[in-house]
Amino acid sequence: MTNILYSVLMIISMTFSVRASNNMLATTIPLLVKYNLGFNEILIGLISAVFSLSTFFMSGFVNANLKSKERRVLFIFSSIVYAVLFPFFSMVNYVSVWILSIATGFVLGALMPNIITSSSLYEDKKVRERIISIYTLTLSLSLIIGPAIESIILTKFTLRQSFIFFAIFGVLAAITSFFIKFPEKESEKVSSDRRTPIFKNAGFRASVINNLIYNVPFAMITVFGGIYAKESFHVSYSIVTILFSLFFSTSFLSRLIFTIKPPNNLPFQMIMSAILTALGLSILVLSNNIVIYAVSFLILGIPHGLTYPLSLVAITRAFPPEQRNKANSYFFSVLTAIGTFIPILFGAVIELLGIRLTFAIIIPFVLIFLIFLRKETSRMKAEIP
Repeated sequence: MTNILYSVLMIISMTFSVRASNNMLATTIPLLVKYNLGFNEILIGLISAVFSLSTFFMSGFVNANLKSKERRVLFIFSSIVYAVLFPFFSMVNYVSVWILSIATGFVLGALMPNIITSSSLYEDKKVRERIISIYTLTLSLSLIIGPAIESIILTKFTLRQSFIFFAIFGVLAAITSFFIKFPEKESEKVSSDRRTPIFKNAGFRASVINNLIYNVPFAMITVFGGIYAKESFHVSYSIVTILFSLFFSTSFLSRLIFTIKPPNNLPFQMIMSAILTALGLSILVLSNNIVIYAVSFLILGIPHGLTYPLSLVAITRAFPPEQRNKANSYFFSVLTAIGTFIPILFGAVIELLGIRLTFAIIIPFVLIFLIFLRKETSRMKAEIP
């Protein structure tokens, strides 16, 4: 029990540090390059894309194919590099911001998949899923506290200076990385009855579609949500970051409930998350003042809280321990691949249609993929014990 508590504390510390600082990059770099460096919407989408693309390559092509000992070395090294790079965002120019974004995104690709895998190492199903729930709960907590801290910082300091403050989280992540648990042994043998290729596994496909339904609008919200609020309702930088705190507050509450009461009916909860996503987007598109806009963020926070942990639990149930690192790495790389191309696409569409209409065209996408999700969750019921 003591070992489990120690491992959980390390996972909480590492998760909080990485996600709080990573989210700060995702939401503040767009503001920095637009209002300090003069980027247009296409370039804003492009820089967010290259950040995600470098994460995709590390996660999907490097981390996924390494053994446990090699991954641990890469994990620690990447954590240290991440801590070193972070404060340099405070002094970037038109050229260096691209280099720094690529480098930072690359090392991040070695961090999150291994934290996920560390959370799912335990053989006991209840213990494993409870730790996964705590991991996702920590993600939400970091996404509430992080923007709240940044909001306070931005009342007295500039966007550039805020990166220096958040570099502290990078240092904490580097220190904690030495204590994250990795598998002591990784057998290459998987029983023949569970040797289903990862991309043909219904649980994996349902998890990907489940996150696809949410990650597309979430990519739009992360990159352009703050800009939309600022330009449509003329609010301050501080109010923009408070909006994200509201968003992540309902996400946190959803995951708290998830932790207290682990899911029994994964398919039903996945479907409900998709429906709430469509509802929240509809309210966002129709909002004509900052209050209604904030309400849409509160609603959209609920599926944000549920979607990711539901997918992780589905993956741990669908794969034996020997395949989980590869499944988690592929899952994470698919999500980052989505984050790579969506900002570029949205940046181009915004140039043509504006932000409000771009949000509006996401709603039919959500409803169409809801049909595919329904089919995969039906197959998942038959495959996952």
